[in-house]
Amino acid sequence: MTKSKIIIGWVRIVFGLLIFALGVHLTIRADLGLAPWDCLGMGISYHTPLNYGLSMTVIAVLVLIIDVLLKEKIGYGTVIDALLTGNFVQLFNYLDHFPKTKGIAAGIMIIIAGLALMAIGMYFYMKSEQCCGPRDALLVGLGKRLNKLPIGAVQILLWAVVLLAGWLLGGPVGIGTIITTFGAGIVMQIVYSIIRFEPRALEHKSIIETTKILISKTGRE
Repeated sequence: MTKSKIIIGWVRIVFGLLIFALGVHLTIRADLGLAPWDCLGMGISYHTPLNYGLSMTVIAVLVLIIDVLLKEKIGYGTVIDALLTGNFVQLFNYLDHFPKTKGIAAGIMIIIAGLALMAIGMYFYMKSEQCCGPRDALLVGLGKRLNKLPIGAVQILLWAVVLLAGWLLGGPVGIGTIITTFGAGIVMQIVYSIIRFEPRALEHKSIIETTKILISKTGRE
């Protein structure tokens, strides 16, 4: 990895997060219920002066702190994700140029389109190899400590807790919640199969590793 590749990676991360945020906006705009983390963010916005974007940013920063305490690998991508994603979604929610959906079928199609955009955004984001987002890092950290459970079961437990908290705060829950929760992985697999992308083949670098390259004389590793 070189200095120029790192800088280009940051641009790629921001671009990917914009696409990802547009996808999240579509799942919200479908008005059929939100995914667990979005449900929690929206619920918090109902009871605080924070809008959805700031609520998601606060959640991401808190999760990031937990990731550090769990000693998970943190990269520049993790930090950029924590600070920008929620606010990008809020920007799309504010602009809101899309017409209101009519009917469940149309809403489901919009959710699927949103999930596809989220997968594409994650592709651009992950290609930078500067670590995953705070929530993914949390899942990995919990998975290591609950190693007797399959990682899928750990994800279900985590999302169940997050969804319950969001629902108790009044966050929207509906058929869209089910579709997003269980369909995101399926849509992601389809998209990545089409573009021939394998996330597990990436070699992520932490903030410390990346910074060493940036300040080195050669700027290479």
